Amino acid sequence: VQLQASGGGLVQAGGSLRLSCTASERTFRLYNMGWFRQAPGKEREFVAAISRGGGTKSYADAVKGRFTISRNSYSNLFLQMTSLKFEDTAVYYCAADRSGTTALVRDASDYHFWGQGTLVTVSS
Repeated sequence: VQLQASGGGLVQAGGSLRLSCTASERTFRLYNMGWFRQAPGKEREFVAAISRGGGTKSYADAVKGRFTISRNSYSNLFLQMTSLKFEDTAVYYCAADRSGTTALVRDASDYHFWGQGTLVTVSS
């Protein structure tokens, strides 16, 4: 499956942004999905994950209470980001876990498909 992330841009600290990820196949609905980010000079880190049915979600401590992950029944994954901080600046990636496990994983190596990334820049 191919993933296409979009919605990044430049926003002031305290602002909001909504990222989207579109999958090329309907099999998307069978996968747990996740968002990761990578800031300049840093390793890729987990942001949020959601189960295939959308009923279970997991967040990194750094974004809990500010970001919301969601998905629809078609081929779309979303990340609503509010109260953005300068340290949220990064390239954001969507990813799919095709393993079929019910557990939401946070290790990037457990994800099988990746989008190309969308840049989020938060000005202080």
